[in-house]
Amino acid sequence: MQHLDPDRLVLLALSEETEGPFDFDHLAECAVCRHELDALRTVADLGAESQDLRDLPPPPERIWQSIEAGIAGPAVTDLAERPRRSPRSRPRWLMPVLAAAAAAVLAVAGTVVVDRLAHRAPAERVTARATLSPLPSVPAAAGGTVRVLAEGEMRVDVRNLPLTTGFHEVWLIDPDDLTRMVAIGNLSDKPDVVLTVPPGIDMNRYRLVDISDEPHDGDAAHSGRSLLRGTLTY
Repeated sequence: MQHLDPDRLVLLALSEETEGPFDFDHLAECAVCRHELDALRTVADLGAESQDLRDLPPPPERIWQSIEAGIAGPAVTDLAERPRRSPRSRPRWLMPVLAAAAAAVLAVAGTVVVDRLAHRAPAERVTARATLSPLPSVPAAAGGTVRVLAEGEMRVDVRNLPLTTGFHEVWLIDPDDLTRMVAIGNLSDKPDVVLTVPPGIDMNRYRLVDISDEPHDGDAAHSGRSLLRGTLTY
């Protein structure tokens, strides 16, 4: 099937000419020409909505080549016999339309970037850190890290802890008096957890972090089975 002349499609897209009976019948049957006409109308609409754009730099030659290749589309075989249009013969309407299209793309990209920045979670403010090392009776592959956050929270990240029939609990201990300790909370099945540090705890004093294996016996005291330990540094 022979396609409509590209210049004819441009005029129809710009409403410079109205569809005649032949155009109407052809477009009803030719999906290629319908697609090209819809694409040209979309670009023309962008240009009409952005008439205030001025003084934009001309696009490089590779942009023109990509546009011409895209407009040719599936019809490139039928158009192969036509002489190649030189840059000087490009229609004047195409420059502001291309500028409008480029501006629209940049506006959308800018909106996405601003939205992501606005909704990006603020960076954690870490006030202290500790590396958790396994005790001698624990497999060497076990370990973890602790970060004390400025918001009064502590992020604990552990790996390869031995399985337990009870639960793993996090403690803060005074290294100068190992009998002085505070339970912070339990570890979940996830590799990391954020726990709240009780108000009034002196983190400079209770700077030893301990991960223990606790049974479900109702006793709130430390079981005496420590798995990991690490000292907070500020």
